[in-house]
Amino acid sequence: MKSKLITAVIILIAVFLTSCKNSGNGELIGVDSKQSYTPSDPYGMAYIPMGSFTRGVGDQDLAGSNFYQPKTITVSAFYIDETEITNSEYRQFVNWVRDSIAYKMLGEAEPEKYLIEQTKEGVDLEEPLINWKTKIEWDKPEVQEALADLYVPEHEVYYNSKEIDARKLYYEYKWIDMQAAAKKDLTDESNNPLDGAFASRPQGRKDRSVFIRSEKINIYPDTLCWISDFAYTYNEPLAKYYFSHPSYSHYPVVGVNWNQARAFCAWRTALKSAYSEDKAAAINEYRLPTEAEWEWAARGGYERNPYPWGGPYTFNEKGCYLANFKPSRGNYALDGGSTTLIVAHFPPNDFGLYDMAGNVSEWTIDAFDESSYNYEWDMNSSYTYNAQDGDAPAMKRKVIRGGSWKDVYANIQTSTRDYQYQDSATCYLGFRCVQSYLGRQKGDSKRASAKY
Repeated sequence: MKSKLITAVIILIAVFLTSCKNSGNGELIGVDSKQSYTPSDPYGMAYIPMGSFTRGVGDQDLAGSNFYQPKTITVSAFYIDETEITNSEYRQFVNWVRDSIAYKMLGEAEPEKYLIEQTKEGVDLEEPLINWKTKIEWDKPEVQEALADLYVPEHEVYYNSKEIDARKLYYEYKWIDMQAAAKKDLTDESNNPLDGAFASRPQGRKDRSVFIRSEKINIYPDTLCWISDFAYTYNEPLAKYYFSHPSYSHYPVVGVNWNQARAFCAWRTALKSAYSEDKAAAINEYRLPTEAEWEWAARGGYERNPYPWGGPYTFNEKGCYLANFKPSRGNYALDGGSTTLIVAHFPPNDFGLYDMAGNVSEWTIDAFDESSYNYEWDMNSSYTYNAQDGDAPAMKRKVIRGGSWKDVYANIQTSTRDYQYQDSATCYLGFRCVQSYLGRQKGDSKRASAKY
C-alpha cells in the first residue's frame, strides 16, 4: 500500500513538472493557439486605415434639409472594393446559384455523380454537398430534359433558344442577428419575458437558434428598371443587354435591391471560406459598408472636402470632368457617358477608390433616419434596423451614398445622403462590399510579436 502511495506521488510530481514546463516557467505568456491568421489584402479591395473625420456637410447644404449635421467620429480600419460591383462579378453570383440548383436537380437521378453524400471517412452527411468536380454538360438533350423546370416555359419563349428562367434563381443563406442577441429584454420559447437579471446572462438564453435568421431571395437583377424608372424614354436596348451582354461586363451592376446586395455579400463570404488556404481561422465576412465607413473611404483622408478628389470643383485644370454625373444644365454626355460608364474610368481618390462620386449611387447597411447623426455613437457610427414585410414603408428606408449618373453636382458630394427602400431596385443604384480589418491597424501583429 505504501509503495503504491509513493508511486502515485511520483506520478503527480511528474505531471506537475511537465505542466510547469509548458507554462512559461510560471510566467503569464498566454495560450499558444493552434489557429493561425495571416491578414492579406482581399483581391480587388483597398485597405482603409482607421481614423477620425468630421462627418457631415463640407459645403453649402443646398436642400436645407439638415440631414448632414457635422459630427466628429472615428472609424476602425477596413477593406473596401476599389470599384463598384460590376455586371461580370454579379454574373458570377448568378451563375453559381444557377449551377447549384442544376446540380441538385441532376443529383435526384444520379446522386453518385453530382452529389457528395459521405465524408472521406465514410460517414453519411445530413445534407449532401455538391460535387463541383463534375461538369454539367448543358448541351446534352438528357441533361436539358432533366433540367426542364429550370428553363423558361416554351410558350413564353419569343425566339428559338433555351433560356434559364430567372424567376427560379433563389439563394438561401443564414445569418446571426447580433442585435437581437445583445438585447437584455429576452423572452423564452413561449415568448414570455425572462427575468431581467437572469436574462442578461448567457445562461438565460435557453435556445440560441432564435437569433439565427434564414433568408431566401431571388437574386436576378431587375433588368426592366431601365424602362420603369423613366417614363417617356427609349431604354429598351439597356433593358435587354446591360446585364447580360459582354459589352457591359465591367460596368456597375444596377437593378439590385438592398436584400440582393446583402445576399451577394453572404455568398462572397461562403465562396471565400470554401477556397481559403487558411483553414485554421474563420474568414471575416463581407458585408455592405456602414454610412460612416463609406464617407470616410470616399473622403480619401481629406477633411471636410466636398468631393473625393479633394477640390471644390467637378473638373480639373484642363476642364475635364472628374466624375460621371449630370453636368451643366443636363448635358449628360459632357463627362463622357450618357448613363453609366465602365468602372475606374476616372482617377481614384487618395485611398485608391474609384467612382465614390457619381456613376451609380451605392447601398449602405444603415437604415435612414433624418436625425440619426444626433444619437449615433461617435465610434464606428451605424444605425441599423432589420425591417420586416409588415413594417411601415418609412422603416424600410436604407441610406444610399455617392450620387449617380443622373444626379447634379450637389448630389455627388461626399456628405450628401439619400435613401431608397430596401426592396426597390433602380437603374442608378449599385453597391460595393467591405470587410472589417481584424486588428486595430496594419502592423499590430508585428509589434505584438516583439513581446513574444
